[in-house]
Amino acid sequence: MSRSIGVNNITNNLTMRQKLNYLGYLMLVILVSSLTSSCGNSDKTEDINQADIIIYGGTSAAISAAVEAKRSGKSVIVVSPDIHLGGLSSGGLGFTDTGDKSVIGGLAREFYHRVWKHYNTEEAWNWQKKEEYGNVGQGTPAMDGANRTMWIFEPHVAEQVFEDLVAEDQIRVDRDEWLDRENGVQMKDGNIVSITTLSGKTYSGKMFLDTTYEGDLMAAAGVSYHVGREGKEVYGEEWNGVQTGILHHKHYFESDISPYVVAGDTSSGLLPKVSGEDPGERHSGDNKIQAYCFRLCMTNHPENRLPWPKPEGYDPFQYELLARVFEHGWKDMFVKFDPIPNHKTDTNNHGPFSSDNIGMNYDYPEASYARRKEIIEEHENYQKGLLWFVANDPRVPEDIQTEMQTWGLSKDEFKDNGNWPHQIYVREARRMIGDFVMTENELLKKSPTPKPIGMGSYTMDSHNVQRYIKPDGFVQNEGDIGVSTNGPYTISYGSLVPKKEDCKNLLVPVCLSSSHIAFGSIRMEPVFMILGQSAAAAAVLAIDENTVVQDVDYNKLKGVLVGKGQIVE
Repeated sequence: MSRSIGVNNITNNLTMRQKLNYLGYLMLVILVSSLTSSCGNSDKTEDINQADIIIYGGTSAAISAAVEAKRSGKSVIVVSPDIHLGGLSSGGLGFTDTGDKSVIGGLAREFYHRVWKHYNTEEAWNWQKKEEYGNVGQGTPAMDGANRTMWIFEPHVAEQVFEDLVAEDQIRVDRDEWLDRENGVQMKDGNIVSITTLSGKTYSGKMFLDTTYEGDLMAAAGVSYHVGREGKEVYGEEWNGVQTGILHHKHYFESDISPYVVAGDTSSGLLPKVSGEDPGERHSGDNKIQAYCFRLCMTNHPENRLPWPKPEGYDPFQYELLARVFEHGWKDMFVKFDPIPNHKTDTNNHGPFSSDNIGMNYDYPEASYARRKEIIEEHENYQKGLLWFVANDPRVPEDIQTEMQTWGLSKDEFKDNGNWPHQIYVREARRMIGDFVMTENELLKKSPTPKPIGMGSYTMDSHNVQRYIKPDGFVQNEGDIGVSTNGPYTISYGSLVPKKEDCKNLLVPVCLSSSHIAFGSIRMEPVFMILGQSAAAAAVLAIDENTVVQDVDYNKLKGVLVGKGQIVE
């Protein structure tokens, strides 16, 4: 519009011949300029979209990997389907799940140090005085002054730390770029040459990292992977496969509760969220995955609290099973309202019927983007409906309801997403079958771990996988497992790389090569940061040595990692 207005203003004072000559000249200039610009942009685009290392994903592992690559002198581009950086670490999981924090080093420890620095400022405490904060952590104080780390934090604080790292290290991040999973991975001689996103952008590099929770790049590149639980016989594991009759934690029905619409009447149909399928024999494998939920940032501070949103299409019957749980005297509704600074919580699943939407995510790992969006929306509506039900339904005990009404979503979190977390808790999706598979045997120290490049320490933890009907006619959950690893364990470099025949320039630090139950421990955010850094360091060495990722000199890699504060064994 402005260009045509300008032309009209100029030509008003010219003769017709002059007008035609001028307009002809102007069109020629515009045409030449356009062609020149087009050619220039073509070359520029090719340059811009090339880097030594291409990282697909916007998780905590992605940022850790990008920082390591950049500080090692390599060019790097983060191609992120997410707008917000940090995945679960900035998506509500602020009550850091980990075991022995002494094995967290390198860039992961730098992250928690930066969080500590933030909470040492007066400006950090908007809704609560620092000295009033309970400082309750897991295994160590939340704010560990001796080690200058802060393990428990608000979502926006974590996101700002990731953004600061990206800005300080001048890392290019292309956001809202979604891999073309059908045709977007170009391979040559067992190497990824380039990846193309749905927007049409192509990124070429020497090395690639898949840092997504779903493993989309890995799968699109034709790398071997598994979805679901392996049977006991696959890796000789006690805690893998179906676990009927095994009841750990408090995430099971302690009372006999009928799963039928009319209690005890099998002809009346099943209540919502109850499967009528046989759960399978213990230790048998299946393609089912542990439940997802959102880690909620809630507050009871009146000035920062929003009322519970009533989801569209709310149906109280969806929570009939919870009403029956309350009728049997269950009182543990608020056990996992874990406190984080400023009168907020990181609220997680707890109990037999809770925020874990059991059985509603089986197709998520392989689903299209559209179908995943549907699953995420269903989980959001389910969880919002659950909160509304507890706060408003007359069948909820008065004391629980009154307490629930003192809570709400935080006004100052997730402001561009209706104050709801932007990241669903993908506890597991695809898992690579790579050069080495981590199993419970390595975590329990029954078998040695070759080429260690980082450590984990959390309990082997699987959330419930299915809700079924027992032979006695009552409802029960299955799949919740919590088995101690009896101290920290090492994670193999081989679990980050595919088999050589699958791909030679890809590393996978999130959907790594692991059995279901071993992944239940490895899948912690600080571990993903550790593995992201280790994967990037290996990618740098592979470039420098002009070799494939499977043949990286382990001793050199170990030396690099130890030199940067990584704790490898």
